[in-house]
Amino acid sequence: MREKIEELLSEIIQPLIQADGGNIELVSVEDDTIVLRLSGLCAGCPGIPYTTTKVIEPVLKKSLGESISIRYEF
Repeated sequence: MREKIEELLSEIIQPLIQADGGNIELVSVEDDTIVLRLSGLCAGCPGIPYTTTKVIEPVLKKSLGESISIRYEF
Protein backbone atom coordinates (compact mmCIF):
# COMPACT_ATOMS: atom_id res chain seq x y z
CA MET A 1 0.00 0.00 0.00
CA ARG A 2 2.91 2.37 0.74
CA GLU A 3 4.10 2.26 -2.88
CA LYS A 4 0.61 3.12 -4.17
CA ILE A 5 0.34 6.06 -1.75
CA GLU A 6 3.75 7.40 -2.81
CA GLU A 7 2.72 7.09 -6.45
CA LEU A 8 -0.53 9.00 -5.87
CA LEU A 9 1.29 11.69 -3.93
CA SER A 10 4.05 12.21 -6.49
CA GLU A 11 1.93 11.99 -9.64
CA ILE A 12 -1.33 13.67 -8.62
CA ILE A 13 -1.35 15.42 -5.26
CA GLN A 14 2.15 16.83 -4.86
CA PRO A 15 2.15 18.85 -8.11
CA LEU A 16 -1.10 20.54 -7.04
CA ILE A 17 0.23 21.33 -3.58
CA GLN A 18 3.60 22.53 -4.87
CA ALA A 19 1.94 24.82 -7.42
CA ASP A 20 0.65 26.85 -4.47
CA GLY A 21 3.99 26.88 -2.62
CA GLY A 22 3.38 23.96 -0.30
CA ASN A 23 4.69 20.44 -0.02
CA ILE A 24 3.39 17.09 1.13
CA GLU A 25 5.22 13.96 2.20
CA LEU A 26 4.28 10.53 3.45
CA VAL A 27 5.35 10.09 7.07
CA SER A 28 3.97 6.63 7.78
CA VAL A 29 1.34 4.03 7.08
CA GLU A 30 -0.08 2.40 10.20
CA ASP A 31 -2.71 -0.24 9.41
CA ASP A 32 -5.44 1.80 7.65
CA THR A 33 -4.09 5.18 8.79
CA ILE A 34 -1.96 7.32 6.52
CA VAL A 35 0.10 10.06 8.14
CA LEU A 36 1.03 12.96 5.87
CA ARG A 37 3.17 16.02 6.58
CA LEU A 38 2.19 19.32 4.99
CA SER A 39 4.83 22.03 4.87
CA GLY A 40 5.72 25.23 3.10
CA LEU A 41 2.81 27.58 2.58
CA CYS A 42 0.38 24.76 3.45
CA ALA A 43 1.45 24.83 7.08
CA GLY A 44 -0.26 28.15 7.81
CA CYS A 45 -2.73 28.42 4.94
CA PRO A 46 -6.34 29.23 5.84
CA GLY A 47 -7.45 27.09 2.88
CA ILE A 48 -5.97 23.88 4.31
CA PRO A 49 -9.39 22.42 5.30
CA TYR A 50 -10.44 22.65 1.65
CA THR A 51 -7.16 21.15 0.43
CA THR A 52 -7.37 18.20 2.79
CA THR A 53 -11.06 17.36 2.35
CA LYS A 54 -11.56 18.27 -1.31
CA VAL A 55 -8.19 17.45 -2.87
CA ILE A 56 -6.06 15.01 -0.86
CA GLU A 57 -8.64 12.75 0.77
CA PRO A 58 -10.83 12.10 -2.30
CA VAL A 59 -7.82 11.04 -4.39
CA LEU A 60 -6.52 8.68 -1.72
CA LYS A 61 -9.91 7.23 -0.78
CA LYS A 62 -10.93 6.66 -4.40
CA SER A 63 -7.78 4.64 -5.03
CA LEU A 64 -7.30 2.97 -1.64
CA GLY A 65 -10.83 2.61 -0.29
CA GLU A 66 -13.15 4.64 1.90
CA SER A 67 -12.05 2.83 5.07
CA ILE A 68 -8.66 4.55 5.24
CA SER A 69 -8.11 7.45 7.60
CA ILE A 70 -5.70 10.27 7.03
CA ARG A 71 -3.88 12.20 9.72
CA TYR A 72 -1.89 15.36 9.07
CA GLU A 73 1.20 16.88 10.62
CA PHE A 74 2.17 20.50 10.08
